[in-house]
Amino acid sequence: MSDLPEPDPTLVAALRADLAAAGYTADAVRDAWGPVADDATGRGLLGPALRALAGRADPLAVLARTLYLGGAASVDEVERALPALGAAGLAALGLARIEGETVVPTALLRPQDYADATGSGQWWVASDLDEAALGGALPTGHVLGVGGASLTLAGLQLTTPAERVLDVGTGCGIQALRARRVASAVVATDVSERALVFTALNAALNGLDGISTRSGSLFEPVAGERFDRVVSNPPFVITPRVAGVPEYEYRDAGFAGDDLVAAFVGGVGDVLAPGGTAQLLGNWEYREGRDGLDRVRDWVAASAEPLDAWIVERERLDPLAYAELWVRDGGTTPGSPEYARLIDAWLEDFATRRVSAVGFGYLLLRRTPIGMPSLARYERLGQPVAGALGPHLAEALAAWDRLGLLDDDALAASTAVVADDVTEARHHRPGAEAPTVIELHQGGAFARVLDVDPALAALVGASDGDLPLGVLIAAIADLLDVDAAALRADLLPRVRELVFTGFLRLG
Repeated sequence: MSDLPEPDPTLVAALRADLAAAGYTADAVRDAWGPVADDATGRGLLGPALRALAGRADPLAVLARTLYLGGAASVDEVERALPALGAAGLAALGLARIEGETVVPTALLRPQDYADATGSGQWWVASDLDEAALGGALPTGHVLGVGGASLTLAGLQLTTPAERVLDVGTGCGIQALRARRVASAVVATDVSERALVFTALNAALNGLDGISTRSGSLFEPVAGERFDRVVSNPPFVITPRVAGVPEYEYRDAGFAGDDLVAAFVGGVGDVLAPGGTAQLLGNWEYREGRDGLDRVRDWVAASAEPLDAWIVERERLDPLAYAELWVRDGGTTPGSPEYARLIDAWLEDFATRRVSAVGFGYLLLRRTPIGMPSLARYERLGQPVAGALGPHLAEALAAWDRLGLLDDDALAASTAVVADDVTEARHHRPGAEAPTVIELHQGGAFARVLDVDPALAALVGASDGDLPLGVLIAAIADLLDVDAAALRADLLPRVRELVFTGFLRLG
């Protein structure tokens, strides 16, 4: 894989102007090849899209065919599609090569929509050719484009303002672009020089200053510095450390087992400013019958700086399913001898550590603010989630800090309102007057469903911001003919949970 040249500002400006003039947007590309082809493209099947664009020589179609799908085009077609940059300029940026009268893409450049609390828009994001464009396995130095995991982390990023953000393992730079929307400055690091050039190119192409790049592993490039926020989609994939197993830079940092995530958790406190947060995706192993989340607890406890931790396990795979996932990800065809050999290497590696399963999820860590109670929350949430979680996570942290300042008397004196996305469901046995099950459903955030008893349901139902919680609890105790002090002692801790998880909001 050839090295990318440092992006020339004049050429980048010409490319940006040409892309805008051609209307090269995500919506326009989807409209150009239609919904069936768009669905197929998302699955790595390019034929329907290429057929939909066949015979078209307009700039949008040429750009979609070459820069989105990675297909070749004539020099004349590219010259017309990119009149300011030209085919030679595209090659000078390292995004294509010219073979006679044909332009052959050496990278992808795709439009990517974004939306967050501050607005919506679009980026153009360059990355290496994917499996579909290459027609085979990926090179080990591959720089990944925007995929499901990177979009997940982008949606998880806190939406509150920050001064300095560190993006560890930046890849094509999508997390850095996202962080720059709320931060004054972003430092993006990676062990791959090619990834750093892609990040610099994407920042320049989208007109974003304030994003700098540094080479190195984990926190080495920023030793002694402090950041308000750290984000990372690190190369956490568990890979056998044996000869003959490809080590892809975008997913494998050379650590054994889940040691990379352990090293990140153990070291991130050193680069966080007081109260600073870190967010990352990661894997953790279930070893020798020990719960994977308990192992993450150990990593957090080993940090030299006290850390708040909110860990959410979204999925758990057995060793075979995990091995198949990542062998296929590298482009090896199921059923082939090479596929069987790689699967066996993964299973043997897991067996040496007596791994029974691998968990995947989100880690939110915070350097515990002085004088505040520590947050230690480890949970499994497998239900589908709609929309970005960043705003909810920010609200939950703010709620935790506020609750930490309220003793039970102060909480009882507070008012609360039910969040707009909360609904109640009651289930009755046929002919029964009283419900056997009462559920609170959350429409946003983590889409939690909680079983509640009649007392808590009554309190939530009455929480309209008018009366203090203590007054409502006393009235409910009188209605249910139970001891008011005992009911208060039972309900207030659960109110704290409802406030943190977003079912209730304090007035």
